[in-house]
Amino acid sequence: MDKNKSKKTNPSKYPLNYIYFYLTEGCNLRCRHCWIEPKFQNKDHVYPSLDLNLFRSIIEQAKRLGLSGVKLTGGEPLLHPQIHQILELVRMENLRLTVETNGVSCTRELSEKMAVCQNAFISVSLDGATAETHEWVRGVPGCFEDALAGIRNLVKAGFRPQIIMTIMRHNKEEIESLVHLAESLGVGSVKLNILQPTARGERMHERGEALSIEELVRLGQWVEDTLSASTNLRIYHSHPLAFRPLGKMFGDNGDGRCGICGILGILGVLAYGSYALCGIGETVPELVFGHSATDRLEDIWNNTRALKELRKGLPRRLEGICSDCLMKEHCLGSCVAQNYYCSKNLWAGYWYCEEAQKRGLFPESRLNPKLKPERGTNKLQKEHERQEV
Repeated sequence: MDKNKSKKTNPSKYPLNYIYFYLTEGCNLRCRHCWIEPKFQNKDHVYPSLDLNLFRSIIEQAKRLGLSGVKLTGGEPLLHPQIHQILELVRMENLRLTVETNGVSCTRELSEKMAVCQNAFISVSLDGATAETHEWVRGVPGCFEDALAGIRNLVKAGFRPQIIMTIMRHNKEEIESLVHLAESLGVGSVKLNILQPTARGERMHERGEALSIEELVRLGQWVEDTLSASTNLRIYHSHPLAFRPLGKMFGDNGDGRCGICGILGILGVLAYGSYALCGIGETVPELVFGHSATDRLEDIWNNTRALKELRKGLPRRLEGICSDCLMKEHCLGSCVAQNYYCSKNLWAGYWYCEEAQKRGLFPESRLNPKLKPERGTNKLQKEHERQEV
Protein backbone atom coordinates (compact mmCIF):
# COMPACT_ATOMS: atom_id res chain seq x y z
CA MET A 1 0.00 0.00 0.00
CA ASP A 2 1.16 3.53 -0.82
CA LYS A 3 1.79 5.20 2.54
CA ASN A 4 1.62 8.73 1.14
CA LYS A 5 -1.68 10.09 2.50
CA SER A 6 -1.12 13.76 1.78
CA LYS A 7 -3.40 13.73 -1.23
CA LYS A 8 -6.50 11.56 -1.24
CA THR A 9 -8.64 10.70 -4.23
CA ASN A 10 -12.08 12.29 -3.91
CA PRO A 11 -14.33 9.36 -2.90
CA SER A 12 -17.36 11.05 -4.46
CA LYS A 13 -15.61 10.93 -7.83
CA TYR A 14 -14.65 7.29 -7.43
CA PRO A 15 -17.26 5.60 -5.22
CA LEU A 16 -16.66 2.04 -4.12
CA ASN A 17 -19.72 0.58 -5.82
CA TYR A 18 -19.14 -3.13 -5.40
CA ILE A 19 -16.98 -5.44 -3.31
CA TYR A 20 -16.19 -8.89 -4.64
CA PHE A 21 -15.84 -11.21 -1.65
CA TYR A 22 -13.84 -14.36 -2.40
CA LEU A 23 -15.26 -15.99 0.71
CA THR A 24 -13.54 -19.36 0.82
CA GLU A 25 -10.09 -20.78 0.26
CA GLY A 26 -11.65 -24.14 -0.51
CA CYS A 27 -14.00 -25.46 -3.17
CA ASN A 28 -16.01 -28.67 -3.38
CA LEU A 29 -15.11 -29.12 -7.08
CA ARG A 30 -11.82 -29.50 -8.97
CA CYS A 31 -12.47 -27.31 -12.00
CA ARG A 32 -9.70 -27.73 -14.57
CA HIS A 33 -10.00 -24.14 -15.88
CA CYS A 34 -10.27 -22.15 -12.63
CA TRP A 35 -8.37 -18.84 -12.50
CA ILE A 36 -8.41 -18.82 -8.66
CA GLU A 37 -7.07 -22.34 -8.04
CA PRO A 38 -8.78 -23.00 -4.68
CA LYS A 39 -7.94 -26.07 -2.65
CA PHE A 40 -10.27 -29.05 -2.95
CA GLN A 41 -12.49 -29.23 0.13
CA ASN A 42 -14.47 -32.19 1.44
CA LYS A 43 -15.46 -33.51 4.86
CA ASP A 44 -11.86 -34.59 5.52
CA HIS A 45 -10.19 -31.35 4.41
CA VAL A 46 -11.77 -28.01 5.35
CA TYR A 47 -9.97 -24.77 4.54
CA PRO A 48 -10.27 -21.27 6.04
CA SER A 49 -13.00 -18.80 5.11
CA LEU A 50 -13.33 -15.05 5.58
CA ASP A 51 -13.92 -14.15 9.22
CA LEU A 52 -17.50 -12.97 9.79
CA ASN A 53 -16.40 -10.03 11.94
CA LEU A 54 -14.06 -8.87 9.19
CA PHE A 55 -16.89 -9.17 6.68
CA ARG A 56 -19.09 -7.02 8.90
CA SER A 57 -16.37 -4.42 9.46
CA ILE A 58 -15.61 -4.18 5.74
CA ILE A 59 -19.29 -3.62 4.93
CA GLU A 60 -19.57 -0.88 7.56
CA GLN A 61 -16.53 0.94 6.20
CA ALA A 62 -17.48 0.44 2.56
CA LYS A 63 -20.95 1.94 2.95
CA ARG A 64 -19.30 5.24 3.84
CA LEU A 65 -17.47 5.05 0.49
CA GLY A 66 -20.62 4.49 -1.56
CA LEU A 67 -21.10 0.71 -1.44
CA SER A 68 -24.32 -0.41 -3.13
CA GLY A 69 -23.77 -4.13 -3.63
CA VAL A 70 -21.62 -7.18 -3.02
CA LYS A 71 -20.69 -10.23 -5.04
CA LEU A 72 -20.10 -13.46 -3.13
CA THR A 73 -17.82 -15.87 -4.93
CA GLY A 74 -14.98 -18.19 -4.04
CA GLY A 75 -13.76 -20.87 -4.08
CA GLU A 76 -17.35 -21.80 -3.47
CA PRO A 77 -19.11 -19.12 -1.42
CA LEU A 78 -21.93 -21.35 -0.19
CA LEU A 79 -19.37 -23.49 1.66
CA HIS A 80 -18.72 -20.64 4.09
CA PRO A 81 -19.66 -22.00 7.55
CA GLN A 82 -21.54 -18.77 8.35
CA ILE A 83 -23.12 -18.16 4.97
CA HIS A 84 -26.57 -17.70 6.54
CA GLN A 85 -25.27 -14.90 8.76
CA ILE A 86 -23.50 -13.30 5.81
CA LEU A 87 -26.69 -13.33 3.73
CA GLU A 88 -28.66 -11.89 6.62
CA LEU A 89 -26.15 -9.08 7.02
CA VAL A 90 -26.37 -8.27 3.31
CA ARG A 91 -30.16 -8.19 3.60
CA MET A 92 -30.15 -5.96 6.68
CA GLU A 93 -27.72 -3.53 5.05
CA ASN A 94 -30.02 -3.35 2.02
CA LEU A 95 -27.19 -4.18 -0.38
CA ARG A 96 -27.68 -5.65 -3.78
CA LEU A 97 -26.59 -9.30 -3.80
CA THR A 98 -24.81 -11.18 -6.57
CA VAL A 99 -23.70 -14.77 -5.99
CA GLU A 100 -21.53 -16.95 -8.24
CA THR A 101 -21.86 -20.61 -7.28
CA ASN A 102 -21.32 -24.05 -8.72
CA GLY A 103 -24.79 -24.94 -7.44
CA VAL A 104 -23.77 -28.08 -5.58
CA SER A 105 -24.52 -26.60 -2.14
CA CYS A 106 -27.48 -24.52 -3.28
CA THR A 107 -30.13 -25.98 -0.99
CA ARG A 108 -33.76 -24.90 -0.92
CA GLU A 109 -33.14 -23.15 2.42
CA LEU A 110 -30.20 -21.15 1.06
CA SER A 111 -32.13 -20.31 -2.10
CA GLU A 112 -34.96 -18.85 -0.02
CA LYS A 113 -32.46 -16.98 2.11
CA MET A 114 -30.91 -15.35 -0.95
CA ALA A 115 -34.31 -14.56 -2.41
CA VAL A 116 -35.15 -12.06 0.35
CA CYS A 117 -32.06 -9.97 -0.36
CA GLN A 118 -32.35 -6.82 -2.44
CA ASN A 119 -32.60 -7.48 -6.17
CA ALA A 120 -30.53 -10.64 -5.79
CA PHE A 121 -28.92 -12.17 -8.86
CA ILE A 122 -27.54 -15.72 -8.84
CA SER A 123 -25.41 -17.42 -11.46
CA VAL A 124 -24.65 -21.14 -11.54
CA SER A 125 -21.77 -22.69 -13.48
CA LEU A 126 -22.77 -25.49 -15.85
CA ASP A 127 -20.09 -26.46 -18.35
CA GLY A 128 -21.93 -29.05 -20.37
CA ALA A 129 -25.37 -30.33 -21.29
CA THR A 130 -24.43 -33.83 -20.11
CA ALA A 131 -23.04 -35.21 -16.89
CA GLU A 132 -20.05 -36.65 -18.74
CA THR A 133 -18.93 -33.28 -20.11
CA HIS A 134 -19.72 -31.15 -17.06
CA GLU A 135 -17.98 -33.56 -14.70
CA TRP A 136 -14.93 -33.75 -17.01
CA VAL A 137 -14.60 -30.00 -16.56
CA ARG A 138 -15.52 -29.89 -12.87
CA GLY A 139 -13.67 -32.99 -11.69
CA VAL A 140 -16.17 -34.50 -9.24
CA PRO A 141 -18.64 -37.32 -10.01
CA GLY A 142 -22.27 -36.45 -9.38
CA CYS A 143 -21.80 -32.68 -9.53
CA PHE A 144 -23.93 -32.35 -12.69
CA GLU A 145 -27.12 -33.59 -11.04
CA ASP A 146 -26.27 -31.63 -7.89
CA ALA A 147 -25.94 -28.44 -9.95
CA LEU A 148 -29.28 -29.09 -11.67
CA ALA A 149 -30.89 -29.63 -8.27
CA GLY A 150 -29.43 -26.32 -7.10
CA ILE A 151 -30.80 -24.50 -10.16
CA ARG A 152 -34.24 -26.00 -9.55
CA ASN A 153 -34.13 -24.86 -5.92
CA LEU A 154 -33.35 -21.32 -7.08
CA VAL A 155 -36.22 -21.37 -9.57
CA LYS A 156 -38.62 -22.61 -6.87
CA ALA A 157 -37.49 -19.72 -4.65
CA GLY A 158 -38.49 -17.23 -7.36
CA PHE A 159 -35.19 -16.69 -9.17
CA ARG A 160 -34.53 -16.84 -12.87
CA PRO A 161 -30.86 -17.61 -12.38
CA GLN A 162 -28.13 -17.34 -14.97
CA ILE A 163 -26.18 -20.34 -16.22
CA ILE A 164 -22.50 -19.69 -16.96
CA MET A 165 -20.68 -21.98 -19.37
CA THR A 166 -16.94 -21.60 -19.96
CA ILE A 167 -16.22 -22.55 -23.57
CA MET A 168 -13.34 -24.88 -24.36
CA ARG A 169 -12.56 -27.43 -27.02
CA HIS A 170 -14.08 -30.26 -24.98
CA ASN A 171 -17.57 -28.73 -24.61
CA LYS A 172 -18.06 -26.39 -27.58
CA GLU A 173 -20.35 -28.86 -29.37
CA GLU A 174 -22.79 -28.76 -26.44
CA ILE A 175 -23.54 -25.03 -26.48
CA GLU A 176 -26.90 -25.37 -28.24
CA SER A 177 -27.87 -28.35 -26.11
CA LEU A 178 -27.01 -26.43 -22.97
CA VAL A 179 -29.24 -23.54 -24.08
CA HIS A 180 -32.12 -26.00 -24.59
CA LEU A 181 -31.44 -27.46 -21.14
CA ALA A 182 -31.45 -23.96 -19.68
CA GLU A 183 -34.83 -23.28 -21.29
CA SER A 184 -36.28 -26.41 -19.69
CA LEU A 185 -34.95 -25.44 -16.26
CA GLY A 186 -36.63 -22.02 -16.26
CA VAL A 187 -33.49 -19.88 -16.01
CA GLY A 188 -33.35 -16.31 -17.28
CA SER A 189 -30.10 -16.19 -19.22
CA VAL A 190 -27.00 -18.03 -20.35
CA LYS A 191 -23.55 -16.46 -20.27
CA LEU A 192 -20.80 -17.96 -22.40
CA ASN A 193 -17.37 -17.25 -20.96
CA ILE A 194 -14.13 -17.38 -22.89
CA LEU A 195 -11.51 -19.60 -21.27
CA GLN A 196 -8.97 -17.14 -19.88
CA PRO A 197 -5.22 -17.93 -19.90
CA THR A 198 -4.91 -17.58 -16.12
CA ALA A 199 -3.67 -20.18 -13.60
CA ARG A 200 -5.31 -23.51 -14.54
CA GLY A 201 -6.75 -21.87 -17.64
CA GLU A 202 -3.27 -20.90 -18.76
CA ARG A 203 -2.22 -24.54 -18.64
CA MET A 204 -5.28 -25.51 -20.69
CA HIS A 205 -4.26 -22.96 -23.33
CA GLU A 206 -0.75 -24.44 -23.37
CA ARG A 207 -2.17 -27.95 -23.87
CA GLY A 208 -4.34 -26.84 -26.81
CA GLU A 209 -7.59 -27.36 -24.90
CA ALA A 210 -8.74 -23.79 -25.55
CA LEU A 211 -10.20 -22.63 -28.86
CA SER A 212 -7.95 -20.76 -31.26
CA ILE A 213 -8.56 -17.07 -31.87
CA GLU A 214 -10.00 -17.88 -35.31
CA GLU A 215 -12.46 -20.31 -33.72
CA LEU A 216 -13.34 -17.80 -31.01
CA VAL A 217 -14.11 -15.03 -33.49
CA ARG A 218 -16.33 -17.32 -35.57
CA LEU A 219 -18.01 -18.59 -32.42
CA GLY A 220 -18.78 -15.03 -31.34
CA GLN A 221 -20.37 -14.23 -34.69
CA TRP A 222 -22.50 -17.37 -34.51
CA VAL A 223 -23.62 -16.63 -30.96
CA GLU A 224 -24.62 -13.06 -31.83
CA ASP A 225 -26.20 -13.80 -35.23
CA THR A 226 -27.69 -17.28 -34.90
CA LEU A 227 -27.82 -18.69 -31.39
CA SER A 228 -29.27 -15.56 -29.77
CA ALA A 229 -32.06 -15.47 -32.38
CA SER A 230 -33.00 -19.11 -31.73
CA THR A 231 -34.11 -18.72 -28.11
CA ASN A 232 -36.13 -16.45 -25.86
CA LEU A 233 -33.38 -16.62 -23.26
CA ARG A 234 -30.93 -13.75 -23.00
CA ILE A 235 -27.56 -14.93 -24.29
CA TYR A 236 -24.45 -13.07 -23.14
CA HIS A 237 -21.08 -13.78 -24.66
CA SER A 238 -17.90 -12.55 -23.00
CA HIS A 239 -15.99 -11.74 -26.17
CA PRO A 240 -14.58 -8.19 -26.14
CA LEU A 241 -16.78 -5.18 -26.67
CA ALA A 242 -15.25 -4.38 -30.07
CA PHE A 243 -16.58 -7.68 -31.44
CA ARG A 244 -20.20 -7.16 -30.40
CA PRO A 245 -23.06 -5.72 -32.44
CA LEU A 246 -23.82 -2.12 -31.48
CA GLY A 247 -27.16 -3.11 -29.97
CA LYS A 248 -25.51 -5.52 -27.54
CA MET A 249 -22.66 -3.40 -26.28
CA PHE A 250 -24.21 -1.72 -23.30
CA GLY A 251 -26.79 -2.17 -20.56
CA ASP A 252 -24.58 -3.74 -17.91
CA ASN A 253 -26.06 -3.21 -14.48
CA GLY A 254 -23.21 -4.26 -12.25
CA ASP A 255 -23.59 -8.01 -12.00
CA GLY A 256 -21.29 -8.80 -14.88
CA ARG A 257 -23.99 -10.15 -17.16
CA CYS A 258 -22.66 -8.46 -20.27
CA GLY A 259 -19.00 -8.83 -19.40
CA ILE A 260 -17.93 -5.20 -18.92
CA CYS A 261 -15.81 -4.92 -15.80
CA GLY A 262 -16.44 -1.86 -13.64
CA ILE A 263 -12.81 -1.86 -12.55
CA LEU A 264 -12.85 1.74 -11.27
CA GLY A 265 -15.65 1.02 -8.81
CA ILE A 266 -14.84 -2.41 -7.40
CA LEU A 267 -12.45 -3.96 -4.91
CA GLY A 268 -11.73 -7.57 -4.06
CA VAL A 269 -11.50 -9.15 -0.61
CA LEU A 270 -9.72 -12.50 -0.45
CA ALA A 271 -10.70 -15.31 1.89
CA TYR A 272 -7.88 -14.59 4.35
CA GLY A 273 -8.96 -10.94 4.63
CA SER A 274 -6.59 -9.13 2.29
CA TYR A 275 -7.76 -6.45 -0.13
CA ALA A 276 -6.87 -6.98 -3.79
CA LEU A 277 -7.68 -5.70 -7.24
CA CYS A 278 -9.93 -8.77 -7.53
CA GLY A 279 -9.42 -12.51 -7.19
CA ILE A 280 -6.28 -12.14 -9.31
CA GLY A 281 -4.53 -11.42 -6.02
CA GLU A 282 -4.56 -15.19 -5.39
CA THR A 283 -1.93 -15.62 -8.10
CA VAL A 284 -0.47 -12.10 -8.42
CA PRO A 285 0.63 -10.99 -4.93
CA GLU A 286 1.65 -7.49 -6.06
CA LEU A 287 -2.04 -6.77 -6.68
CA VAL A 288 -2.82 -7.36 -2.98
CA PHE A 289 -3.19 -4.03 -1.16
CA GLY A 290 -3.23 -4.64 2.57
CA HIS A 291 -5.34 -6.50 5.12
CA SER A 292 -8.79 -5.76 6.49
CA ALA A 293 -7.70 -6.54 10.05
CA THR A 294 -4.98 -3.86 10.08
CA ASP A 295 -5.69 -1.34 7.29
CA ARG A 296 -8.58 1.10 7.04
CA LEU A 297 -10.62 0.53 3.90
CA GLU A 298 -10.74 4.27 3.22
CA ASP A 299 -6.94 4.39 3.12
CA ILE A 300 -6.78 1.37 0.82
CA TRP A 301 -9.40 2.77 -1.54
CA ASN A 302 -8.08 6.31 -1.70
CA ASN A 303 -4.32 5.86 -1.43
CA THR A 304 -3.26 2.57 -3.01
CA ARG A 305 -0.85 3.38 -5.81
CA ALA A 306 -2.20 0.88 -8.37
CA LEU A 307 -5.80 2.02 -7.88
CA LYS A 308 -4.80 5.67 -8.22
CA GLU A 309 -2.82 4.93 -11.37
CA LEU A 310 -5.78 3.13 -12.93
CA ARG A 311 -8.12 6.05 -12.18
CA LYS A 312 -5.69 8.51 -13.67
CA GLY A 313 -4.55 6.40 -16.61
CA LEU A 314 -7.60 4.53 -17.95
CA PRO A 315 -8.19 4.48 -20.86
CA ARG A 316 -5.56 6.99 -22.01
CA ARG A 317 -2.55 4.85 -21.13
CA LEU A 318 -3.79 1.60 -22.67
CA GLU A 319 -1.29 0.09 -25.07
CA GLY A 320 -1.31 -2.19 -28.10
CA ILE A 321 -4.56 -2.66 -29.99
CA CYS A 322 -6.50 -1.23 -27.02
CA SER A 323 -4.85 2.15 -27.56
CA ASP A 324 -6.28 2.29 -31.10
CA CYS A 325 -9.75 0.89 -30.36
CA LEU A 326 -12.79 3.17 -30.48
CA MET A 327 -14.36 1.14 -27.66
CA LYS A 328 -11.64 1.79 -25.09
CA GLU A 329 -13.64 4.47 -23.24
CA HIS A 330 -16.22 1.80 -22.37
CA CYS A 331 -14.17 -1.40 -22.40
CA LEU A 332 -11.20 -0.07 -20.38
CA GLY A 333 -8.99 -2.84 -21.67
CA SER A 334 -11.61 -5.55 -21.06
CA CYS A 335 -9.86 -7.05 -18.01
CA VAL A 336 -6.96 -5.17 -16.43
CA ALA A 337 -6.29 -8.07 -14.06
CA GLN A 338 -5.97 -10.56 -16.90
CA ASN A 339 -3.80 -8.15 -18.88
CA TYR A 340 -1.47 -7.76 -15.92
CA TYR A 341 -1.31 -11.50 -15.33
CA CYS A 342 -0.18 -12.05 -18.92
CA SER A 343 2.30 -9.17 -19.16
CA LYS A 344 3.02 -7.67 -15.70
CA ASN A 345 1.81 -4.40 -17.25
CA LEU A 346 -1.41 -2.70 -16.13
CA TRP A 347 -1.73 -0.98 -19.52
CA ALA A 348 -1.20 -3.99 -21.80
CA GLY A 349 -3.72 -4.79 -24.52
CA TYR A 350 -6.23 -7.56 -23.96
CA TRP A 351 -4.87 -10.92 -25.15
CA TYR A 352 -7.93 -11.80 -27.28
CA CYS A 353 -7.83 -8.49 -29.17
CA GLU A 354 -4.06 -8.65 -29.59
CA GLU A 355 -4.27 -12.15 -31.07
CA ALA A 356 -7.16 -11.12 -33.33
CA GLN A 357 -5.24 -8.08 -34.58
CA LYS A 358 -2.15 -10.17 -35.38
CA ARG A 359 -4.27 -12.44 -37.57
CA GLY A 360 -6.21 -9.67 -39.29
CA LEU A 361 -9.43 -10.50 -37.44
CA PHE A 362 -9.93 -7.32 -35.44
CA PRO A 363 -12.94 -5.36 -36.85
CA GLU A 364 -11.70 -2.30 -38.72
CA SER A 365 -14.93 -0.45 -37.95
CA ARG A 366 -13.84 -0.31 -34.28
CA LEU A 367 -10.42 1.21 -34.98
CA ASN A 368 -9.43 4.85 -35.06
CA PRO A 369 -9.95 5.71 -38.76
CA LYS A 370 -6.52 7.37 -38.95
CA LEU A 371 -4.88 4.04 -38.09
CA LYS A 372 -6.77 1.68 -40.39
CA PRO A 373 -4.26 1.77 -43.29
CA GLU A 374 -1.54 0.57 -40.91
CA ARG A 375 -3.46 -2.53 -39.91
CA GLY A 376 -3.39 -4.41 -43.20
CA THR A 377 -6.05 -6.68 -44.63
CA ASN A 378 -8.92 -7.50 -42.28
CA LYS A 379 -10.44 -10.98 -42.48
CA LEU A 380 -13.34 -10.52 -40.08
CA GLN A 381 -15.87 -9.28 -42.63
CA LYS A 382 -15.10 -12.19 -44.96
CA GLU A 383 -15.55 -14.63 -42.11
CA HIS A 384 -18.80 -12.92 -41.14
CA GLU A 385 -20.14 -13.13 -44.67
CA ARG A 386 -19.47 -16.87 -44.82
CA GLN A 387 -21.17 -17.27 -41.39
CA GLU A 388 -19.02 -20.23 -40.54
CA VAL A 389 -19.18 -21.71 -37.07
